Amino acid sequence: MTPRLSVITVNYNGLPLTVALVDSLRRHLADAVEIVVVDNGSACDEAAELRRRYPGITVLRSERNLGFAGGNNLGIRAAKGDYLLLLNNDTEVADDSLLDLCRTLDRDPAVGAVCPKIRFFAPPRNIQFAGYTPLTRITLRNALIGFDTPDRGQFDTPHDTPYAHGAAMMFRREVLEKAGPMSEVYFLYYEELDWSERIRAAGYRIAYDPRATVLHKESATTGQQSPLRTYYLTRNRLLYARRNRSGAVRLLSYAYQLCVALPKSVLASLLRGRSDLARAALRGAGGFFNLKNKTA
Repeated sequence: MTPRLSVITVNYNGLPLTVALVDSLRRHLADAVEIVVVDNGSACDEAAELRRRYPGITVLRSERNLGFAGGNNLGIRAAKGDYLLLLNNDTEVADDSLLDLCRTLDRDPAVGAVCPKIRFFAPPRNIQFAGYTPLTRITLRNALIGFDTPDRGQFDTPHDTPYAHGAAMMFRREVLEKAGPMSEVYFLYYEELDWSERIRAAGYRIAYDPRATVLHKESATTGQQSPLRTYYLTRNRLLYARRNRSGAVRLLSYAYQLCVALPKSVLASLLRGRSDLARAALRGAGGFFNLKNKTA
């Protein structure tokens, strides 16, 4: 029988996190979902251990790290569900409310993707995501609605959001046919924002549905202030401008990122004694200009 919902998660040197996620899915959703895990170039073959522990799930192994989009795209190709849910391996569920996202897609065919409410895993479990504000045209800045506020039900009204959150996003399979898969050129960060642009350009809406909740162990893999994160955020803001802005707006966005945001980031890092972050930001700008495919 074809599963109605496939949950896809990507593992990279994070076996304990992935085990906790799979256990929570099996505990609360039982046989209601297909679980697909992609071991995305982990130093050890963690796929073998996952297969041993969970013979009933699909486990794939990539010998190299394909990045966030590449790992998820590999899992998507193996998944069989009508609806597909990308779920970070540093998340857990505490109930079966993810099934409410399926009902959201059932009710409205104009909704191509839907995200749950995301709360931080650690107490007091404040809200991380209750939708996004739009990215500004030039500075490419936006905000997470409700970020780090106590959940008192103030964000319990469903609404449209311009972008899906990469930690937990469900979409209907036909979105892949009309919008294409996530671009793998980003490798890490901004790919879900770019893909959201493609989904909306294909004529779909993106929804936030607070009836479903996911708990997120934010940045358990890369760290909030890591050189890796700084490098890709710097590079990929420029890449996002290239792919999603045009004409004078694109040039102004480049100018802002390179002449305002980059110097500010480097100086702030140096003042905090984080020369590693300053170097990572500079490498990120250089990495953008060194991308082989200039139309990427």
